[in-house]
Amino acid sequence: MNKINLKNIVEKLINTFLYAGKMSLELREKGLTKKIKSDNTPVSNGDLEVNKIITEKIIEITPKIPVISEETSDNKFLKGLKDFWLVDPIDGTYDYINNLDEFTINAGLIINKKPVAGLIYAPAKNRMFYSYGKDLAFELKNDELIKLNSSKNFDKNKIKFVAYSNKINSEIEKIHKKLRVKKYVRMKSSLKFCVIAAGEYDGYVAEPRACEWDIAAGHAILEHAGGNVTDFDGQEILYGKKDFKNPSLILKSKSIS
Repeated sequence: MNKINLKNIVEKLINTFLYAGKMSLELREKGLTKKIKSDNTPVSNGDLEVNKIITEKIIEITPKIPVISEETSDNKFLKGLKDFWLVDPIDGTYDYINNLDEFTINAGLIINKKPVAGLIYAPAKNRMFYSYGKDLAFELKNDELIKLNSSKNFDKNKIKFVAYSNKINSEIEKIHKKLRVKKYVRMKSSLKFCVIAAGEYDGYVAEPRACEWDIAAGHAILEHAGGNVTDFDGQEILYGKKDFKNPSLILKSKSIS
């Protein structure tokens, strides 16, 4: 693919994300219609409306790059994908439909199977994160632009992680001990990547679960804020895998050895 202007692409999407977030909250306030998908996970009219807003803008900006979204079947049949978007219009649908505030809107751009740009918006928290290259990761909050640094508040004596559950299993506990984690707190959605990128937490460990659209945007943002994303064996995470399934994950700020 010819060289593309990642900064230009991402900046053109920011207002669309802010608008989609506003719409997600307005629809929730009116009352969502909900159903259970074939994989036994919930979806709402808010998920579908946000998906429409985000994907239409992405297609307008980058018409030659296919979009893979959790909420549609479009392009999921394509083989040998190297350059594509991964969209999760509402990550944390349970929180969204239950009036909680950790849900996020996500889009990650994959070039040559690697995440090169990401946008994540947490509308209920008014936190907009995005990145488009090394040391080019930012949070936009109340019109203030903050450069992200995953090691900003690192304290080797108070290493704190986020976790998917309040109760972690023995394998994850073993990794926590190896990394000298002192405490962890439960957090859902891709907000986990963002709070690590912002230096508010130091890492996250997860067994294989979820799909590539759940992590692509956060992967880009965290790496561009100096963090590190690998599987349990320390291998790089590449995208476009069979059924878009994730491997195990270890997220770390750059200060974690």
